[in-house]
Amino acid sequence: MTCHACGAQLSSTARFCHKCGAAIATAGATGWRAGLPWALAGVALGALVAVVAMRSASPARSDAGEAPPRPPDISQMSPEERATRLFNRVMTLAQAGKDDSVQFFLPMALGSYARLPSLDADARYHVGLLQLAGGDATAALAVADTIRRSTPTHLFIYVLRAHAYQALGNKVQERQAYADFLTHEQAELARNRPEYDEHRNSLTSFHGEAVRQGQTSRKPAS
Repeated sequence: MTCHACGAQLSSTARFCHKCGAAIATAGATGWRAGLPWALAGVALGALVAVVAMRSASPARSDAGEAPPRPPDISQMSPEERATRLFNRVMTLAQAGKDDSVQFFLPMALGSYARLPSLDADARYHVGLLQLAGGDATAALAVADTIRRSTPTHLFIYVLRAHAYQALGNKVQERQAYADFLTHEQAELARNRPEYDEHRNSLTSFHGEAVRQGQTSRKPAS
């Protein structure tokens, strides 16, 4: 007896081909029934692949068996928290040079600060930095003036002015802002304003800029 599918020689009692697996055609099993065992095997394999795919697509879990936390939903934050979160996002994107993303999130960040009931020096400083990140140096200078009206020698004034005038190409005013910062730095830091602690790294970095700028301006022209 031979296999109807592949022609292999079979024993007279064989029910399936030992070579290709096809069922041996009998009076009660012809046509599509002859390939049923392999069809069932194909279905089982397909089900196994689907299970593996679903497990691969499911969120990764921690060692404790819990899914990793989702990003925080800013809609559930207070107005102050929302503004700060958007500020941090814009500044991170700006430092990474992702200008398109900065322009996308900038209106949301500025809008969050605009909706706050009041702005202290720290919040105004954030707004000024956002304006600089968005390329609006003139608006940053206006923010510096609002800080000056409430606290005439606040260090954030000079940081915003120096970077704004730098962007505008006004070297004279830029050098003046650096000089004013160094003039008032010790007295202002002695006031222990909370916002100075929050931005201590930035102020330390700016101090270095101011010192280098002062050294450069004192060099005689060659």
